[in-house]
Amino acid sequence: MFFIGLAIVMVYSYFLLRIVTNQSKTKGRRTVEEYDVYDADGMGNQGRFPDKKPKNRA
Repeated sequence: MFFIGLAIVMVYSYFLLRIVTNQSKTKGRRTVEEYDVYDADGMGNQGRFPDKKPKNRA
């Protein structure tokens, strides 16, 4: 019974470490792609793109 439990823990640990390393690799690639070169003020897209259409007040 000990070896069955040990095998389960080893398989679980392997997949857990594999997921963690894959996530850290994709996180490093994603930060380079998400960088906005047009964001001069540091507020994101809030100042450039209005979120609502202007109301027709005529």
